[in-house]
Amino acid sequence: MAGITIRRFEEDDKETVKEIFTMGMSEHVPSSFMHLLKQPLTQMILMVTFCALLASSKSVLLPVVGVTLLLAGAKQLVGYLFNSYIDTSLRKDLDHIQETYLENKDSCFWVAESDGRVVATVACLPAEREPGCMELKRLSVRRTHRGMGIAKALSRTVADFSRERGFPAVVLYTSVVQTDAQRLYENVGYTRVREFVIPEPIAKITNFTLIEFKLDLLQRGK
Repeated sequence: MAGITIRRFEEDDKETVKEIFTMGMSEHVPSSFMHLLKQPLTQMILMVTFCALLASSKSVLLPVVGVTLLLAGAKQLVGYLFNSYIDTSLRKDLDHIQETYLENKDSCFWVAESDGRVVATVACLPAEREPGCMELKRLSVRRTHRGMGIAKALSRTVADFSRERGFPAVVLYTSVVQTDAQRLYENVGYTRVREFVIPEPIAKITNFTLIEFKLDLLQRGK
């Protein structure tokens, strides 16, 4: 990881941090769309639509057009949901990084620099869902700088920070479609705790699940 420096967030980093987060999340739209297509309910709707249009029109063209329009609409829906999540995240904390992460001794936000350019981010703060634990958040690396060990180094930074402050464990949440992230977390010592569906109607319909991972700092410290 030569040439990479990890440091605390500075206010001048804000726009770059938001860009890295937005681009990273947008990359998951295609895999989320494929996840949607694999769901039995989606396949049933497409099949019923095709058969109904075929039976009523006696032509293959209309059902093909109908299914194509449904697929296009589904892809637009997935993109809209991700854009909504991005907007919510920006409003919730990434527009207020100083206040959210840097004014409490038990939270922090870091960036990784390469040749003076911010290329990755990570943050942590006390977990809401798991009281007493730290939560790793906003881990994202520019596509051009992946495979260099930056994400692992940032994960270790959070673990060291949490251990120094007496937290027994670090938890994080990632989605079912973020398979690269899942492998990363397992490689740095996290274990899967549970999977659960996001408590929103569209997530329940599409079976879009989150996976909770936990890093036991007490066990690793022995």
